[in-house]
Amino acid sequence: MSKPRVAVVFGGRNSEHAVSLMGAGSVLEAIDKSKYEVIPIGIAQDGRWVLGASDQRFAIEQGELPAVDTSGAALALPSGQGTLVAYDPGSIPVELGSVDVVFPVMHGPFAEDGTIQGLLEMAGVRYVGSGVLASAVGMDKAYMKTVMAAAGLPVGRYVVVRDRDWRLERERVLKEAEALGWPVFVKPARAGSSQGISKANDRAALEEAVEFARRHDPKVLIEAAIPGREIECAVLESLGDEPPGASMPGEVKVEGGQEFFDFEAKYYPDQMSLTVPADLPAEVAEELRAMAVRAFEALECEGLARVDFFYTPEGELVLNEINTMPGFTSLSVAPQLWAASGLSYPALVDRLVQLALHRSAGLR
Repeated sequence: MSKPRVAVVFGGRNSEHAVSLMGAGSVLEAIDKSKYEVIPIGIAQDGRWVLGASDQRFAIEQGELPAVDTSGAALALPSGQGTLVAYDPGSIPVELGSVDVVFPVMHGPFAEDGTIQGLLEMAGVRYVGSGVLASAVGMDKAYMKTVMAAAGLPVGRYVVVRDRDWRLERERVLKEAEALGWPVFVKPARAGSSQGISKANDRAALEEAVEFARRHDPKVLIEAAIPGREIECAVLESLGDEPPGASMPGEVKVEGGQEFFDFEAKYYPDQMSLTVPADLPAEVAEELRAMAVRAFEALECEGLARVDFFYTPEGELVLNEINTMPGFTSLSVAPQLWAASGLSYPALVDRLVQLALHRSAGLR
């Protein structure tokens, strides 16, 4: 019998392009080649799909971020066929065969936000991770908080700043933000990997922070600071009819001198530490795990997610956000949480592929 064909897709048209490559490099190294036929596919920053080059660089080297090598054959995924087609100018298109599962190790807009999931749905191809709705809502932090609050989960106070608001009603926006109290955190509503995030301690810094966030997204979120420890929990869908499972919680600490968990703290060496299990009272740890599963189910996630919380000095848990395709290198938080909970990185990759293989394409 032929082995299932798994296309590992990476890159994309956004500022998290390099982060995607780092995760894909780990997946390509860990996936069982004796069990699956693996096809690496890169999406260049201009949107082109290409067959992965044999010498594609996936890691940060000498401070330089990786990018998709576009020297490979150009690819297309015709709608409704699930078959990869290679084509080059002046040549006859060549079918590369059908794909059983796509593993989109991708983050941010035009990737993790339901867009590639919608493309794969139209092509009739199964894929790892959440569907269109969960991906889109999880990516948009404003709507994510609305859904979480409706599900009875505690979220912090925030102000949503849309493009029109900032251009035409800036004074109102600034007053609403000031009512949150100082400091505030300002972030793009639809970006990840801590891209475009700033901390503001006064009105002048707030205006600068909003302008900085708007470089990534015209829709911006201003959040009240929540004192406390940052605790994260990974959630994984069951292969059967059992409910999703939650990992042991882990505490993230910034070690590189940054004020908060920014891009460098996440992806450069020796900038953060993760303690698993987090030093929490047993009842708090269990409550946090249960809340993580509730968040996963409230969004109707599939496959995997990472749910981030603050644990305040008063002993309260506040949900910060959910990531439907969290950072996925072998050293990223979610894989480390699962490794500490007894599921190794190669086993996690295999579980996710098997989950995708066992679910139907289309409406579920």
